[in-house]
Amino acid sequence: MHGSARDARLNNAPWLTAPETRKIFDVLEQAGYSVRAVGGTVRNTLLGEPVSDIDLATNALPDKVIAAARDAGLKAVPTGIEHGTVTIVVAGTPFEVTTLRQDVSTDGRRATVAYTDNWVADAKRRDFTINAIYCDRNGHLFDPVGGLDDIAIRKVRFIGDAHQRIREDYLRILRFFRFSAQYANGKLDPVGLAACRAERAGLERLSAERIHREFMRLLEAPAAVATLRAMQEHGFLSDILGTQCDIDALAKLNAIRAANSQSIHGAGIKRLLHFAVLAVADENAARLLAIRLRMSNAEAKYLSAAMSAKQEIDRTTYDAGDLSVKAAVYKFGNEAAFNAIALSWSRGNAPVDSPAFRHLAELAIAFQPPTPPFTGSDVISRGVPAGPRVGVVLASFEHWWVGAGFPEDHSRLARKLDSLIKVTNS
Repeated sequence: MHGSARDARLNNAPWLTAPETRKIFDVLEQAGYSVRAVGGTVRNTLLGEPVSDIDLATNALPDKVIAAARDAGLKAVPTGIEHGTVTIVVAGTPFEVTTLRQDVSTDGRRATVAYTDNWVADAKRRDFTINAIYCDRNGHLFDPVGGLDDIAIRKVRFIGDAHQRIREDYLRILRFFRFSAQYANGKLDPVGLAACRAERAGLERLSAERIHREFMRLLEAPAAVATLRAMQEHGFLSDILGTQCDIDALAKLNAIRAANSQSIHGAGIKRLLHFAVLAVADENAARLLAIRLRMSNAEAKYLSAAMSAKQEIDRTTYDAGDLSVKAAVYKFGNEAAFNAIALSWSRGNAPVDSPAFRHLAELAIAFQPPTPPFTGSDVISRGVPAGPRVGVVLASFEHWWVGAGFPEDHSRLARKLDSLIKVTNS
């Protein structure tokens, strides 16, 4: 697996031949240091996956990296200096350059590291073999832990003793599942799975934020559904979320997305919607899960709005169909209304190519609710004293107006407003 075919694939990689990348190699090598690409940069190139970030490893100490970069007129920022990472910016492109490291001690959440010039030692402290393949400027690969063999069969395998790798950082349990879902078609290495099961109690030592971030990334993986089924079978989902999960609904959401990609593409389905379909039964569950996973205010609001819109559509006394969706858009916004439709569609019996649900989803995306025709000034001008009664009249009018389908006939609207004012006077 170390042959010329592999080298050629990397020789032609756009990121490797880019002038910005060549500049980084030039700067560090001319200063007397070695530098290689590593991690996801090399892994994704070998797997034919997109490369978003370029990570480099070097035997230069962080201060030497900074000095070499600045001597060359490049911006160098110590973004993760405690881990030996310096970000160098070349023509607007950031490169993370990390000094070779070996672990001195670990506590299951973080490691205390020492710098080294030993590439094998640096590789052995990493999590999976596919993440420990190095590539020099000429595309030559250095594979000290057998990652190329695992790349060839898309296998996610811990480096060395799986139990020890997990005990160094228990987040690696979730990373094992996420990487298997992303790169191994959901197939789980039996040795790795057994180690994860044996070490699962360590998940309790992780911060909610780290669990949340890793789990959300898992939901976006191509084989997320198959992986989640395995996680559910072995009890990991209940450990992480503490609630029942509807994996069938998530699978259906993916099928709905595929079957209606043209008509609902503009909705921009987010991974939080995947999470809602999987694990959020109602607004109370949304609140509890947001607390459990330490979600941001924006994330919590997103889930709450989706569940509120769904409740609005489910319980509305308005005419079924279009009007209830328009009302949900008016009250909670287009995104929340679309999410509500997606939740109902995923959890219900309607087929994935249902014309009725497709229409409602398209309506939720496209409908632009009108501005309410009257304000407090209009109510006051009709003789209602400024105060709480103005709000009561407006609320009553708005309820009627939304339920009537947002009529535009001004004379009709004026008559209705006048009648509501009379009712509040009596």
